[in-house]
Amino acid sequence: MTDPVNADPGGGIDYIAVEESERFRALKRMQRSFIFPLAVFFLVWYFAYVLLAAFAVDFMSQRVWGDITVGLLFGLGQFVTTFAITMAYVSFANRRIDPVAAEIREELEKAQVNP
Repeated sequence: MTDPVNADPGGGIDYIAVEESERFRALKRMQRSFIFPLAVFFLVWYFAYVLLAAFAVDFMSQRVWGDITVGLLFGLGQFVTTFAITMAYVSFANRRIDPVAAEIREELEKAQVNP
């Protein structure tokens, strides 16, 4: 297998080879394994909220406390969920994705400076 950084005999970097390397593919798999399940979860949660608001009006209009209804709590839950998913992804990326991406970038920068 060729070294993606030094694959081009002219001294440049073969970015296609880098993209096809096992390390880069593992990085993409790691990212997708986090993103896709959370995206599915959020879409199901969002559409459940919309469908309940459209077809379960009596349930969504039940008062929980004062003028606070189930629908209002579910709506606020959408915002909370969005922020929670964002924070979880940032934490995951900082711990797992960014270190690997930084290593790949450093290798490519070194190869670019020292062909």
